[in-house]
Amino acid sequence: MLLQLSTLTLLLTSPLLSTASPTTNADPSFPLTTGAGGWESAYQQALALVAQMSTPEKVNLTTGIGSRGRCEGNTGSIPRLGIPELCFQDGPAGIRPTDFNSVFPAGITAASTWDRELLLQRGLALGAEWRGKGINVALAPVTGGPLGRNAAGGRFWEGFGADPYLHGAAAYETIIGWQSNGVIATAKHWIAYEQETWRNTNSGGPGAGYPFTLTNFNNTHTLSSNVSDRTMHELYMWPFAEALRAGAGAVMCSYNRINGTQACEDPYSLNHLLKTELDFQGFVMSDWGATYSTIPAVLAGEDVEMPGGDQWFGQGLIESVNNGSVPETRLNDMVTRLLTPWIFLGQNNGSYPETNYNGNTLETYNATTGEVINEHVNVQDDHAVIIKKVAEEGTILLKNTDGDRGLPLTNVKKIAVFGTDAGANPKGPNYCQQWIPGSQLCPVGASNNGTQAVGWGSGASLFPYLVDPLAAINERASQDQTFDVEWVLEDWPVGDSWATINATAHRATHCLVFVQARSGEDSDRQNFTLWDNGDNLVNTVAANCPNTIVVEHVVGPVLMEEWVENENVTAILNAHLPGQESGNSLVSVLFGDVNPSGKLPYTIAKSADDYIPIFGEYVNDPQVYFSEELLLDYRRFDALNITPRYEFGFGLSYTTFSYSDLTILGSVSSGPAVTPGEQNAPGGFPSLFSTALNISATVANTGNCTGAEVAQLYLGFPASANEPPRVLRGFDKISLCAGESGQVTFSVTKKDVSIWDVYSQSWQIVQGTYDVYVGASSRDIKLVSSFEVA
Repeated sequence: MLLQLSTLTLLLTSPLLSTASPTTNADPSFPLTTGAGGWESAYQQALALVAQMSTPEKVNLTTGIGSRGRCEGNTGSIPRLGIPELCFQDGPAGIRPTDFNSVFPAGITAASTWDRELLLQRGLALGAEWRGKGINVALAPVTGGPLGRNAAGGRFWEGFGADPYLHGAAAYETIIGWQSNGVIATAKHWIAYEQETWRNTNSGGPGAGYPFTLTNFNNTHTLSSNVSDRTMHELYMWPFAEALRAGAGAVMCSYNRINGTQACEDPYSLNHLLKTELDFQGFVMSDWGATYSTIPAVLAGEDVEMPGGDQWFGQGLIESVNNGSVPETRLNDMVTRLLTPWIFLGQNNGSYPETNYNGNTLETYNATTGEVINEHVNVQDDHAVIIKKVAEEGTILLKNTDGDRGLPLTNVKKIAVFGTDAGANPKGPNYCQQWIPGSQLCPVGASNNGTQAVGWGSGASLFPYLVDPLAAINERASQDQTFDVEWVLEDWPVGDSWATINATAHRATHCLVFVQARSGEDSDRQNFTLWDNGDNLVNTVAANCPNTIVVEHVVGPVLMEEWVENENVTAILNAHLPGQESGNSLVSVLFGDVNPSGKLPYTIAKSADDYIPIFGEYVNDPQVYFSEELLLDYRRFDALNITPRYEFGFGLSYTTFSYSDLTILGSVSSGPAVTPGEQNAPGGFPSLFSTALNISATVANTGNCTGAEVAQLYLGFPASANEPPRVLRGFDKISLCAGESGQVTFSVTKKDVSIWDVYSQSWQIVQGTYDVYVGASSRDIKLVSSFEVA
């Protein structure tokens, strides 16, 4: 079912959002929170508190206090009512920047597990650490901003991959886990925030010499993401809907503009899409410095300004309320939205820990007053266990050679390790973490940046320790005492170093080449190549070693065409960003203690031209038109007949699997997907999420070792729906012993079989034949069936 791109674009174009002209707020009405979704009691308590406040007290809670607090952000307080300063702190891979906390596998690594239970456990552990530090609001997780439109986007690694269904499922489990600890989770960044370049006005950042970064150009406008109505609903809002269904208490509005209007002062996206359509009951905070006004931002739906410091809210908001420009009811709603999740999650009951760190320094005492400002509370608990497990199950085996070569490592006599990514950074594990005290951006072309286990920026954290791959391999050699280990940790060899690499590779029975590609907040990648001479290093080692295994620590897709088909490259592992247990998790996979079961959460192309490029033109008013509409990642590759190197959902195992017995139970009727007269709820009308079909299949382990398989469900819509050829609508991970079989199940909701109709402004189920595909990836389809909708 090939799509005609021109027809698709025409039918998806929204009559409401198809232009880049600024939206207006002619009607200053705004949606009021009601406490829907189980928050009714907390809502009533919040109303009672707000009724006792003066206008300055209300404004004090909606305005950050700038740099005066201990955290990345703090609200004001009202001691007489028992309301403290609320502490807001970064994530999502770990608390930034404190000590005695863990660094978890990044979102892209967690998504690669395709394991709902493991995602939940990761969220539980993350939430426990935030609570232990006395943090009220976690500025995490990334729930679709970015979603992955630009695979070279600097913050792509913070989120859960380039598909709204997978991203939403991961966000749902993560938020359930996080908030189970009483911590308010933040769904971010709302919305269509897909690149770093031009995200701010007067852009100018550290940059590290990249063309695609916050460039030194005096632009007066942020980038405008111009997105059609249907695309907004079916792609970019989808993960946020799942986050709100999970109960997320906060949403962060983003730096970019949306169809010409700043995200934090866009009434259509905030008041209509978020607070009305998705019935969001919590509070909207600005990203740091993303507020550009007082009255427009407040009336559009922003509830809390961060970091504040009396820039736009504060006294300006008091005056706007006093002169009638902002209704008192709107201010009341802002405060109610902030306090309701605070009460609902039990932070008001006196047992919630007080903030016990200082986000501006790691010093214990204030140098001037002698006051203790860091208690150095250890919140790590046994989280290394879940960190290692997520990293193991998120490791993706992209290539493997049958027989004695490749993986798992067997008949090992001498392992040779190459590349600085295998070892420790000589300046410490935190040297490359931007915005963390005492560190800087990882230098391009540096002699040794060490192994990469997380990206940089606000999504990073300080490592309590970092087990690098070489250290873990040496530890395994010490335990086994059956093989030797040699290494040459150089990326840019000079002089005799080339001869040393050649000779070392020639002596080894197994050669491991470690390569990396980095990115982070402020900097988009300028290309998809490996950093620091990686391609040349792989080819050099492979020319001398017939059993060369490549290990990638990357932030997203990288091109491998220079060496992927080299017969001496016998295996490729993509470990992404594994966190502090990097080396230990990798060794488990290398030696077969753990069978790799990770699957790609994006597509790896053969050419950079197959991806949507970063918009990097030097213009004062950057406009980016999302003209690809629904053709995101694998949907684009399928619709345009582009052959990828490795498709979305791909990942090999040390065993093999077969599929059989596809069964479809249930029926679906065409027409509106929402039950008439139904009351809305956070995330959308409940009937959207009712089960329409139960689909199942049998998976058998046909190999000779235990392994886990991720069975994936894709739907092909009738031609009249104008959907991409296949869209992910389910996945189920099952672990099986050799010779064992089991059933995988997919619960398909009414929303899963719906499209967003821009004319009726509703979810609709179209008539026709729906194709059902179950397989091991988006292109490795094992079973095919269909069902009819009358």
